[in-house]
Amino acid sequence: MRYGQPDRVPYFEEGLRKEVLEAWRQQGMPRDFWQRFPSDPRIEIEPELDPLPPLKKRTGKWLDLSEFQKRLNPADRKRLPRNWHYLVRSLESEDTVRMLRVHRGLFLSMGVQAWDRFFDLMFLLGENPDIISNAMGIQGEFAAELTEKILAKIDIDAAIFSEPIGGNAGPLISPQMYEEVVLKNYQPLLKVLIRHGVEVIIFRTYANARVLIPVILKYGFNCLWACEVNIEAMDYRELRREFGKDLRLIGGIDLDALRHDEQAIYRELHEKTPPLLDEGGYVPLADGRIRMNVPFENYVYYRKLLWKLTQ
Repeated sequence: MRYGQPDRVPYFEEGLRKEVLEAWRQQGMPRDFWQRFPSDPRIEIEPELDPLPPLKKRTGKWLDLSEFQKRLNPADRKRLPRNWHYLVRSLESEDTVRMLRVHRGLFLSMGVQAWDRFFDLMFLLGENPDIISNAMGIQGEFAAELTEKILAKIDIDAAIFSEPIGGNAGPLISPQMYEEVVLKNYQPLLKVLIRHGVEVIIFRTYANARVLIPVILKYGFNCLWACEVNIEAMDYRELRREFGKDLRLIGGIDLDALRHDEQAIYRELHEKTPPLLDEGGYVPLADGRIRMNVPFENYVYYRKLLWKLTQ
């Protein structure tokens, strides 16, 4: 991420579901398979960022900003990650890539988990965006105080802002509204990260968020981790050509290639990975969690080829 000369590039893995592993066992996955490759060096530290106790799903108190603020108490010990004291001690000796999740983004912060809450939020963004902006301001101040508390005890390599904001056609709000309602309310949190010397600030998003990239760079984000993308709109080679080294990259390998055959995997990795690795500021990774429709043999080939390319 510093555009230096590392001895190797770390291998990241999105995590494998139990049903995938079970299917692969039936396809002949040996018990010692995972010992053949290095493990994912990441530790993603995840504090509790939701209101405690949860707000009502549809009407009433979820729009009561005083109640919202009351339930976002950064001093609550329940906010700290599980086994916090053990985690602090263990990080003193472990050689890991430490990532801290600092924000869940607009939709998840506003409690959108189903259609009814989504409808309410989009209606308000159209009719009275100041209410949502104020709520995001409360969330931003809370996240800043909680992050300050965590960073007083541990050092991290990167901060992650999760932002599931749209679909393959693009984000569900305009870049202008995103800046006014969301990004301006991230500023207290971004200032905490900068003050603590956090060098990599990750915008982890999904599908097609391309039109938001210029505005997130303006606010200090310097790394994109795009998952389950519209590969035509979010081709990492094009993004590097357009935004240069201001935008570091994680991911970018089309998961669809792993569903096909070795030739498709070879082509996907060789076309994208070597040129980006040569430039630096890039960690290659499939752009989503591996699913059951990826045969075990394809996954083995992908891992071996990726290992060869990153050493």
